[in-house]
Amino acid sequence: MKYSIFGESHGPAIGVVLEGVPAGLELDMDAVQKEMERRRPGKDALSTARKETDAPKILSGVFEGKTTGTPLCAVIENGDQHSGDYEKTKNLARPGHADWPAHVRYEGCNDYRGGGHFSGRLTAPLVFAGAVAKQLLAQRGIKIGAHISCIYGINDAVAEDMDSLLAAADKEFPVLDDACGRKCGRPFWTRKTSRTAWAAASSVWCSDCPPVSVRPISG
Repeated sequence: MKYSIFGESHGPAIGVVLEGVPAGLELDMDAVQKEMERRRPGKDALSTARKETDAPKILSGVFEGKTTGTPLCAVIENGDQHSGDYEKTKNLARPGHADWPAHVRYEGCNDYRGGGHFSGRLTAPLVFAGAVAKQLLAQRGIKIGAHISCIYGINDAVAEDMDSLLAAADKEFPVLDDACGRKCGRPFWTRKTSRTAWAAASSVWCSDCPPVSVRPISG
Protein backbone atom coordinates (compact mmCIF):
# COMPACT_ATOMS: atom_id res chain seq x y z
CA MET A 1 0.00 0.00 0.00
CA LYS A 2 1.30 3.44 -0.93
CA TYR A 3 0.17 6.77 0.44
CA SER A 4 0.47 10.44 -0.39
CA ILE A 5 -0.54 13.19 2.02
CA PHE A 6 -1.63 16.63 0.90
CA GLY A 7 -2.66 20.00 2.27
CA GLU A 8 -1.29 22.62 4.63
CA SER A 9 -1.90 23.43 8.28
CA HIS A 10 -3.77 26.65 7.50
CA GLY A 11 -5.33 25.59 4.21
CA PRO A 12 -8.98 24.55 3.90
CA ALA A 13 -8.22 20.86 4.42
CA ILE A 14 -5.58 18.15 4.66
CA GLY A 15 -5.84 14.57 3.47
CA VAL A 16 -4.35 11.38 2.13
CA VAL A 17 -4.61 9.15 -0.93
CA LEU A 18 -4.05 5.43 -0.36
CA GLU A 19 -3.19 3.24 -3.31
CA GLY A 20 -3.08 -0.53 -3.25
CA VAL A 21 -5.87 -1.00 -0.72
CA PRO A 22 -7.47 -4.34 -1.69
CA ALA A 23 -11.14 -4.48 -2.59
CA GLY A 24 -13.66 -5.84 -0.12
CA LEU A 25 -12.43 -4.47 3.20
CA GLU A 26 -15.43 -3.56 5.35
CA LEU A 27 -14.01 -0.31 6.68
CA ASP A 28 -14.92 0.24 10.33
CA MET A 29 -15.18 4.02 10.52
CA ASP A 30 -15.86 3.93 14.27
CA ALA A 31 -12.48 2.27 14.75
CA VAL A 32 -10.91 4.84 12.43
CA GLN A 33 -12.44 7.72 14.39
CA LYS A 34 -11.22 6.21 17.67
CA GLU A 35 -7.67 6.38 16.33
CA MET A 36 -8.26 9.96 15.16
CA GLU A 37 -9.50 10.92 18.62
CA ARG A 38 -6.24 9.75 20.17
CA ARG A 39 -4.28 12.50 18.40
CA ARG A 40 -7.03 15.11 18.01
CA PRO A 41 -5.76 18.54 19.12
CA GLY A 42 -7.52 20.51 21.81
CA LYS A 43 -9.16 17.54 23.52
CA ASP A 44 -7.38 18.18 26.84
CA ALA A 45 -5.08 20.65 28.57
CA LEU A 46 -1.97 18.61 27.72
CA SER A 47 -2.32 19.01 23.95
CA THR A 48 -2.03 22.01 21.66
CA ALA A 49 -4.59 24.77 22.14
CA ARG A 50 -5.80 24.33 18.55
CA LYS A 51 -9.21 22.65 18.47
CA GLU A 52 -10.21 20.47 15.51
CA THR A 53 -12.89 17.83 15.01
CA ASP A 54 -10.59 15.62 12.91
CA ALA A 55 -13.49 13.80 11.26
CA PRO A 56 -12.25 12.29 7.97
CA LYS A 57 -14.52 12.40 4.94
CA ILE A 58 -13.98 9.74 2.31
CA LEU A 59 -14.15 11.05 -1.25
CA SER A 60 -13.34 7.87 -3.16
CA GLY A 61 -12.36 4.24 -2.81
CA VAL A 62 -15.26 3.12 -0.62
CA PHE A 63 -18.71 2.06 -1.81
CA GLU A 64 -21.50 0.68 0.36
CA GLY A 65 -19.10 0.37 3.28
CA LYS A 66 -16.45 -1.64 1.45
CA THR A 67 -13.23 -0.61 -0.25
CA THR A 68 -13.40 -0.75 -4.02
CA GLY A 69 -9.73 -1.40 -4.74
CA THR A 70 -9.32 2.00 -6.40
CA PRO A 71 -7.39 4.84 -4.71
CA LEU A 72 -8.93 5.67 -1.34
CA CYS A 73 -8.99 9.41 -0.69
CA ALA A 74 -9.96 11.01 2.61
CA VAL A 75 -9.97 14.68 3.60
CA ILE A 76 -9.96 16.31 7.03
CA GLU A 77 -11.18 19.88 7.21
CA ASN A 78 -9.20 22.55 9.05
CA GLY A 79 -11.12 24.95 11.23
CA ASP A 80 -9.30 26.51 14.19
CA GLN A 81 -6.68 28.64 12.45
CA HIS A 82 -4.95 31.82 13.55
CA SER A 83 -2.83 32.63 10.52
CA GLY A 84 -2.03 36.15 11.70
CA ASP A 85 0.08 34.69 14.49
CA TYR A 86 2.75 33.78 11.93
CA GLU A 87 3.23 37.21 10.34
CA LYS A 88 6.03 38.01 12.78
CA THR A 89 7.98 34.85 11.96
CA LYS A 90 7.31 34.42 8.24
CA ASN A 91 10.85 35.56 7.40
CA LEU A 92 12.49 33.63 10.24
CA ALA A 93 13.56 29.99 10.29
CA ARG A 94 12.26 28.71 13.60
CA PRO A 95 14.53 26.26 15.46
CA GLY A 96 13.21 22.72 15.44
CA HIS A 97 10.93 23.37 12.46
CA ALA A 98 11.14 22.74 8.72
CA ASP A 99 10.81 26.41 7.77
CA TRP A 100 14.23 26.69 6.15
CA PRO A 101 14.22 23.36 4.27
CA ALA A 102 10.72 24.15 3.00
CA HIS A 103 11.82 27.61 1.86
CA VAL A 104 14.77 26.14 -0.03
CA ARG A 105 12.92 23.18 -1.54
CA TYR A 106 9.98 25.26 -2.77
CA GLU A 107 12.00 28.34 -3.69
CA GLY A 108 10.28 30.62 -1.21
CA CYS A 109 6.76 29.72 -2.38
CA ASN A 110 5.93 27.49 0.59
CA ASP A 111 3.01 28.24 2.89
CA TYR A 112 4.75 29.33 6.09
CA ARG A 113 1.59 29.56 8.25
CA GLY A 114 1.73 27.01 11.02
CA GLY A 115 4.50 25.11 9.28
CA GLY A 116 2.43 24.64 6.13
CA HIS A 117 2.81 21.19 4.62
CA PHE A 118 5.40 20.31 7.28
CA SER A 119 3.16 20.98 10.26
CA GLY A 120 2.36 18.39 12.89
CA ARG A 121 -1.19 18.86 11.62
CA LEU A 122 -0.24 16.58 8.73
CA THR A 123 0.02 13.65 11.13
CA ALA A 124 -3.79 13.49 11.11
CA PRO A 125 -4.02 11.96 7.61
CA LEU A 126 -1.16 9.63 8.57
CA VAL A 127 -3.27 8.39 11.48
CA PHE A 128 -6.14 7.73 9.06
CA ALA A 129 -3.79 5.76 6.81
CA GLY A 130 -2.51 3.79 9.79
CA ALA A 131 -6.06 3.03 10.96
CA VAL A 132 -6.90 1.55 7.57
CA ALA A 133 -3.65 -0.44 7.54
CA LYS A 134 -4.37 -1.83 11.02
CA GLN A 135 -7.70 -3.18 9.82
CA LEU A 136 -6.05 -4.83 6.84
CA LEU A 137 -3.40 -6.38 9.09
CA ALA A 138 -6.05 -7.58 11.53
CA GLN A 139 -7.57 -9.66 8.74
CA ARG A 140 -4.29 -11.57 8.71
CA GLY A 141 -4.15 -11.93 12.46
CA ILE A 142 -1.48 -9.25 12.86
CA LYS A 143 -1.77 -6.84 15.80
CA ILE A 144 0.06 -3.57 16.46
CA GLY A 145 0.59 -2.13 19.94
CA ALA A 146 2.70 0.66 21.39
CA HIS A 147 3.44 2.59 24.56
CA ILE A 148 5.56 5.49 25.76
CA SER A 149 8.69 3.78 27.02
CA CYS A 150 10.42 6.89 28.37
CA ILE A 151 9.49 10.53 28.82
CA TYR A 152 11.77 13.12 30.40
CA GLY A 153 13.87 10.40 32.00
CA ILE A 154 10.87 8.55 33.47
CA ASN A 155 10.87 4.94 32.28
CA ASP A 156 7.74 2.88 31.80
CA ALA A 157 7.55 -0.84 32.56
CA VAL A 158 8.88 -3.24 29.94
CA ALA A 159 6.19 -4.69 27.68
CA GLU A 160 5.67 -8.42 28.09
CA ASP A 161 2.44 -9.11 26.21
CA MET A 162 0.29 -7.59 23.47
CA ASP A 163 -2.89 -7.30 25.56
CA SER A 164 -1.31 -4.78 27.95
CA LEU A 165 -0.06 -2.73 25.01
CA LEU A 166 -3.50 -2.64 23.42
CA ALA A 167 -5.01 -1.56 26.76
CA ALA A 168 -2.50 1.29 27.05
CA ALA A 169 -4.03 2.93 23.97
CA ASP A 170 -7.10 3.91 26.01
CA LYS A 171 -5.13 5.82 28.64
CA GLU A 172 -4.39 9.56 28.78
CA PHE A 173 -0.72 8.64 28.81
CA PRO A 174 -0.32 5.39 26.84
CA VAL A 175 1.92 3.69 29.38
CA LEU A 176 1.87 0.23 30.98
CA ASP A 177 2.55 1.41 34.52
CA ASP A 178 -0.15 3.83 35.71
CA ALA A 179 2.20 5.24 38.34
CA CYS A 180 4.56 6.16 35.51
CA GLY A 181 1.69 7.94 33.76
CA ARG A 182 1.01 10.05 36.84
CA LYS A 183 4.70 10.94 37.11
CA CYS A 184 4.81 11.95 33.46
CA GLY A 185 2.19 14.63 34.02
CA ARG A 186 4.28 16.66 36.46
CA PRO A 187 7.34 17.31 34.27
CA PHE A 188 5.02 17.77 31.31
CA TRP A 189 3.31 20.72 32.95
CA THR A 190 6.63 22.17 34.07
CA ARG A 191 8.01 22.03 30.55
CA LYS A 192 4.83 23.34 28.95
CA THR A 193 4.66 26.42 31.16
CA SER A 194 8.38 27.15 30.75
CA ARG A 195 8.12 26.65 26.94
CA THR A 196 11.12 24.34 26.76
CA ALA A 197 11.49 21.06 24.93
CA TRP A 198 12.12 17.58 26.24
CA ALA A 199 12.63 14.14 24.76
CA ALA A 200 10.53 10.99 24.80
CA ALA A 201 10.72 7.51 23.32
CA SER A 202 8.11 4.93 22.37
CA SER A 203 8.17 1.19 21.78
CA VAL A 204 6.09 -0.56 19.13
CA TRP A 205 5.18 -4.23 19.00
CA CYS A 206 3.91 -6.20 16.04
CA SER A 207 2.58 -9.69 16.76
CA ASP A 208 2.28 -12.65 14.38
CA CYS A 209 3.94 -10.77 11.56
CA PRO A 210 5.54 -12.92 8.86
CA PRO A 211 8.97 -12.02 7.46
CA VAL A 212 8.37 -9.16 5.03
CA SER A 213 10.29 -6.56 3.08
CA VAL A 214 9.55 -3.04 4.31
CA ARG A 215 10.61 0.42 3.29
CA PRO A 216 11.20 3.42 5.57
CA ILE A 217 9.04 6.52 5.27
CA SER A 218 10.68 9.06 2.98
CA GLY A 219 9.72 12.56 1.91
